[in-house]
Amino acid sequence: MTKHLSNFICLLFFSFLFFQCRPSKQIENEWILGGFVKVDSANPILVPDTNQRFDCPVAAKSMRWEEKNVLNPTALIKDNKIYLLYRAQDSAGTSRLGMAISDDGIHFKKNPSPILYPDNDSLLKYEWKGGIEDPRIVSTEDERYLLTYTSYDGKTARLCYAFSKDLLHWEKMGPVLKDEKYINAWSKSGAVVSKEINGKIVATKVDGKYWMYFGDTDIFLAYSEDLIHWSVAENAENKKMISVLHPRMGYHDSRLVEPGPFALITKDGILLLYNGSNAANFNDTSLPKYTYSAGQALFSASAPYQLIKRTTSYFIKPDKDYEKIGEVNEVCFIEGLVHFKNHWFLYYGTADSKIAVANN
Repeated sequence: MTKHLSNFICLLFFSFLFFQCRPSKQIENEWILGGFVKVDSANPILVPDTNQRFDCPVAAKSMRWEEKNVLNPTALIKDNKIYLLYRAQDSAGTSRLGMAISDDGIHFKKNPSPILYPDNDSLLKYEWKGGIEDPRIVSTEDERYLLTYTSYDGKTARLCYAFSKDLLHWEKMGPVLKDEKYINAWSKSGAVVSKEINGKIVATKVDGKYWMYFGDTDIFLAYSEDLIHWSVAENAENKKMISVLHPRMGYHDSRLVEPGPFALITKDGILLLYNGSNAANFNDTSLPKYTYSAGQALFSASAPYQLIKRTTSYFIKPDKDYEKIGEVNEVCFIEGLVHFKNHWFLYYGTADSKIAVANN
């Protein structure tokens, strides 16, 4: 064997070892919920409708309750249909929650009236005149639905929650953070840690507690033993909220991070799909400043506060006209996720004006 041939065989052998032993990108990222493709043939799937009217009990008059914008939906499966609960704004900017139903996850029929809205009740001081915004829904073990949403009084956003047995009649529970220390603090976007059970997304305890990711700067944690009484996860020394996910300079989420849909317990850990906003500087230079796109993070299955992995880039971003231009430009804001007919359907708000879907 010549020296050159011997060297060539050695090179081939060590090259084989290198490619066999190094971790593949596919294996490294197998925890990600991927493959989403926007349904361009149908998007946007929901748009404002000036014909939808509602007798507002607070304004004491008939309102075109979704004439300005529809956006930021949550979703669930019921009776083999997809129910979309979405935020709708009237001309004054007051938000209420509407509902639309679909057999295929793409074509929806709207309920004529909102299902959750500011009313003359004890929570009006938190909900008027900004309204009820940005819902996220999961099922409970006792066959109810738990809805988290943002109440906005025009000055402060507060993370609130409600329960229902039929999606039409709701028991409002008020702010999640009831402690005097946080009751008047800005809070929103509650994503409850859940498990997929027989096609339902069910709030599930981890280490004896229910957990909820929340926040729209950093992402924080709240926990509960009964889904009713919630406490903030605090640092024992300084008594401040513990941030479990931060913005990153130089990335698509350099300005802020905010939970997307529920947080899903998987074989790899707790998967959180989240929204990120691009900062004005020290950002992802491939995106316009303030762009909202989405990433994914994986937390420990036994310690929801322990971050294990995080995607280095977005998996969905604005690239359609209706995503780039609207009430707020350059926005894909994910909030609804269902596993339907062997596919994941991801619902998101576009430019704070319309609603679209992607599936895998």
